[in-house]
Amino acid sequence: MMIAQLITSFIASAAFGVIFNVPKNSLLQCGFVGMLGWILYFALVENEINSIIATLASAFIVAVISQYFAKRYKTPITIFNVSGIIPLVPGGLSYDAMKHFVGNDFYVAVQLAAKVFMLAGAIAMGLIFAEVMNQLVTKYNRRKVRLRS
Repeated sequence: MMIAQLITSFIASAAFGVIFNVPKNSLLQCGFVGMLGWILYFALVENEINSIIATLASAFIVAVISQYFAKRYKTPITIFNVSGIIPLVPGGLSYDAMKHFVGNDFYVAVQLAAKVFMLAGAIAMGLIFAEVMNQLVTKYNRRKVRLRS
C-alpha cells in the first residue's frame, strides 16, 4: 500500500510540474517534494491524526523542502511549492460537496464544504508558517554574522 502511495504521489506532482512548465531538470525534485508531503500526510492520517493537522504539517514540510531545493538548484520556490502541494489539495472532497449542493442535500454539503475550507486554510497556513520560519532563521543568521564582525 505504501509503495503505491509513494509512486502515485510522485507521478502526480511531477506530472503537474509538466503542466506547469517546470524546467525538465527540476521534475524529479518536484515529484520528490510532492511524494514526501503526501507520505507524511498519509502516515499521520493512518495514525489517527486529524486530517487538518496532517495537512498543515505536510504543507509545512513541502514548503521547507521547496525552500531548500530552490536555494540548492537556484530556481524559484514556486516551482516546487505548487507541484509539491498538489497531492494535498482536497479536490475529491470539493467535488463531493458540490455534488451534495446540486442534489439539495445541504446539511452534508455544508459539512463537506467547511472541511474543504479548513483543509485549504491548513495548506495556506503551512506554506506561510514555513516562509515565516525561513525569514526568522535568515534574519537571525544575518544578525549573528554581523555581531561576529
